Amino acid sequence: MKLGSHMSIAGGTWKAFDRARSINCESVQIFVKSNMQWFGKPPSEVDAARFKTELAKGDVGTVFGHAGYLINLAGPEGSKLDKSMESLIQEIEFASQLKVPFLVLHPGAHLGQGEGEGIKRIASALDLVFKATKKSSVRIALENTAGQGTCLGNQIGHLSEIFNKVNHQDRLGICLDTAHFFAAGYDIRKPIGWNKAIGEVESMLGLDQILAFHLNDSKSDLNSRVDRHDHIGHGLIGKTAFKHIVNDTRFANIPACLETPKSPDMHEDVENLKTLRSLEKI
Repeated sequence: MKLGSHMSIAGGTWKAFDRARSINCESVQIFVKSNMQWFGKPPSEVDAARFKTELAKGDVGTVFGHAGYLINLAGPEGSKLDKSMESLIQEIEFASQLKVPFLVLHPGAHLGQGEGEGIKRIASALDLVFKATKKSSVRIALENTAGQGTCLGNQIGHLSEIFNKVNHQDRLGICLDTAHFFAAGYDIRKPIGWNKAIGEVESMLGLDQILAFHLNDSKSDLNSRVDRHDHIGHGLIGKTAFKHIVNDTRFANIPACLETPKSPDMHEDVENLKTLRSLEKI
């Protein structure tokens, strides 16, 4: 796996590269705008040009985006669903400007409508979003979730159903989060459990749809359905589990980013990456 972390774009989107290089990231995840606002300003021409220059150097590897947390494509019809689609369209446009290949997206919460209805809403909304951005090659990587509340995506079957209902499957992919897997009930602590979970992905979607991983330990227990990330080896998944995860040769070239808590000096990222790299087979 190409190990890295989520990086701030404070001061300009291109600043993510400086931060990534300072701790030797091989991949980077960013927000293309504020993650807690519906809409934002597009990157300036100068900022976008500098970002693409830094990206072209190739030393940081894959740089991908994560969509904002307000977006919920599974909700009932109304202003919030409309805003969610408009927000995602804007993020795809920003990602296109920056040459970011895909955006990770939480599938959404059905808010009491039921899983089947929520899945139909997501697929329908994605079709409208893809139609509105048909000139873009940016893909949406649906992320597996812990399944907190009415959130969909805690079962790989949910992601498969969305794929099967969307017209433009070429614009889709998936991102797999270790903490979410565990909290959703997939016991990935031993190789047999990891292979079972990945086997489900392979049979329902295909391994070629995996665009990225999020490497997070979990403060929440197995099948708790509670999304709480922890530092590698400090949570209930445990350090040993990440040995078979980071050494899975099927994913040697896939970006795998931390989403663990950190302070401005990023010393937590440094420690977490050090731990993960200590587990890699030479």
